[in-house]
Amino acid sequence: MTEPTTPGALDGTRVLDLSRVLAGPWSTQVLGDLGAEVVKVEQPGAGDDTRAWGPPFLPGSQDSAYFSCANRNKRSIAIDIASAEGQALVRRLAAVSDVVVENFRVGGLMKYGLDYESLRAVKPDLVWCSVTGFGQTGPEKDRGGYDFLIQGMSGLMSVTGDADGPPTKVGIPISDLTTGLYAAISILAALRHRDRTGEGQRIDLALLDAQLAVMSNQAANWLNGGPEPRRLGNQHPNIVPYQVFACADGDILIATANDRQYAKMCRVLAMDELAVDPRFAEMSGRGTNRDALLALIEPAIARWQSDELVAALNDAGVPSGRINTVPEALAHPQVAARGQVGTLTRQDGSAVRFVGFPAKLSASPATYRNAPPRAGEDGTAVLEEVLGLQADEIARLRDAGTVG
Repeated sequence: MTEPTTPGALDGTRVLDLSRVLAGPWSTQVLGDLGAEVVKVEQPGAGDDTRAWGPPFLPGSQDSAYFSCANRNKRSIAIDIASAEGQALVRRLAAVSDVVVENFRVGGLMKYGLDYESLRAVKPDLVWCSVTGFGQTGPEKDRGGYDFLIQGMSGLMSVTGDADGPPTKVGIPISDLTTGLYAAISILAALRHRDRTGEGQRIDLALLDAQLAVMSNQAANWLNGGPEPRRLGNQHPNIVPYQVFACADGDILIATANDRQYAKMCRVLAMDELAVDPRFAEMSGRGTNRDALLALIEPAIARWQSDELVAALNDAGVPSGRINTVPEALAHPQVAARGQVGTLTRQDGSAVRFVGFPAKLSASPATYRNAPPRAGEDGTAVLEEVLGLQADEIARLRDAGTVG
């Protein structure tokens, strides 16, 4: 663990995290990295579902590495919210919190008296963020939402994969992750609104809505008169050449984002005539004549050694690079120079490696204060420090099974 040298941007903000799996926990980890105090409420026993999503597991633990990716900078308390006393504890925690994040199905917390209206009654300026698959309204609102399902329903899989291959999911749970980022952004906006007006609010965020928003250029192309988006493998729907190419000893990627970069690539390949060819000189022409251009440059690229071509293109100002494996990416000198991989120590002394917050804030940088906790390990501390309970009361709650 590291001690922050300056207060984080969200220092003094308390987040009550009632979420599990990924989208909600990803958002609360972002807030925690930025200095918020995050209290994670888990069910007694198993805790967050992702604790069991292994192997691999953290050293000497039954907690998965997967769980660790979204749960640093949090303290865990296990509360039985099905019990009246457990519900009362959550309401007391909400009363001294600024933000609540939950991802129960629509109406799922109402039967416990822990829904937005119930908690707003004890904390009128509360910022409440509900993350569901399909939102609080609409014909699909009662369905459960899962990343894989959302990747399919949103159209993402229809544009991912080889042109002659099946629809393919992205190699990370991108729908959950982008929803988590939108949740964090929305919470920050709601806190700014509260600071300005004193008014809290409810945030209704759906995985499907978030993934549709991230369809970005593909959705915009279709909505504004373009052809139906389709799978193009590693090619770009608008920019050519912008894809993977085979060299003599392996694959590289080339990403020419404008006509100047394209002309520089032609110069490196000793094919200057293609830079002035009316079929290819401008971006729109290269898109229309994609196949003809690729038929000319692919054989030329195939004669190069990959490292030599990458070096030549980068020296010329053409974006190009190797396709790294995950271990290669994490070990890259640039990643090390940016300090993106770190280590935290759990309370039992075991180490957890992690990828850190990407933005470098000059005045209030992200800090890494707490390793991903074991389920319920901070229960006593939270009850003492946040709610001011005495040892005998805490012991009684544990004996009753209210607190795990």
